[in-house]
Amino acid sequence: MSSDSENNQAHQLVSDLSNNSSRHIQHGILAGVGTYIVWGLVPIFFKQIDTIPATEVIAHRVVWSMLLMALILFFTQGFSIVRDVLRQPRQLIRIAIASSLVASNWLIFVYGVNTGRILETSLGYFILPLFHVALGVMVLGEKLRRWQWLAVTLAAIGVLIETLRVGGLPWISLTLAGTFGLYGLMRKQLTLDSANGLFLETACMTPFALIYLAWVSLNGQSHFGISTPVDLMLIATGIVTAIPLLLFAIAARRLPLSTIGFLQYIAPSISFLIAVFIYGEPLGLHRALGFAVIWAGLAVYSADMLRTRS
Repeated sequence: MSSDSENNQAHQLVSDLSNNSSRHIQHGILAGVGTYIVWGLVPIFFKQIDTIPATEVIAHRVVWSMLLMALILFFTQGFSIVRDVLRQPRQLIRIAIASSLVASNWLIFVYGVNTGRILETSLGYFILPLFHVALGVMVLGEKLRRWQWLAVTLAAIGVLIETLRVGGLPWISLTLAGTFGLYGLMRKQLTLDSANGLFLETACMTPFALIYLAWVSLNGQSHFGISTPVDLMLIATGIVTAIPLLLFAIAARRLPLSTIGFLQYIAPSISFLIAVFIYGEPLGLHRALGFAVIWAGLAVYSADMLRTRS
């Protein structure tokens, strides 16, 4: 009887661990899907303030995001983890690097939207899984199957077609993919929960943002305080920024980089449709071919993932 009881307890423990692991992954997928839907729609938001310089918009994103995360921490778990991290120089250096990467990504993205190049920003996030896959293989030791390599190759060909179309490297696309790909890797390696991590990242940027906002105000170039609708939009950049990044941090901690790369296609697909059908950005034959090859890579990647999980 004692042996049977111990076996039952062991089986129950294994079952509980399996269920917890399954829920862990499910929550990660839900967080990832939510992240990319918001990011796919976000060009519509920034188009409403496209007369404001991208640098000023980013400065407001930083400040209001930091304040929002500070409020979340204050009313939930407090700042004990933040205080612990402040005593760890290596962690602070990693957070500062992650902060600079995401700030660069924000700046290029808003610049692309403001200058009517949403399709280029969309391409950048189609390229991003290439960086996730490469980083996952080279840094984290993740393995890719034969069909996954084919998918990556097709995506690379699509990028090459776009490069030939523009007569040079698509710098907006490549910068967006590179900065956020490295940010995803840094975020996965930080031993911080999403709320504390995001607060510390925005806190690193806040002094520079405040200095810049003070400078534009002293020079009479500030757009804040001119009209209530504009003020509310600039304040809302904190919400638009913090919420999806919070969800992304959750997904990055719970999912492999290759899975994150798969979900990533949701955002640029939405942005692509917005650029073409809402803002009328031109989609010529060569650009359409480049996107089609990348989408073919996505189809191969998706089919392989479904096949291995069935």
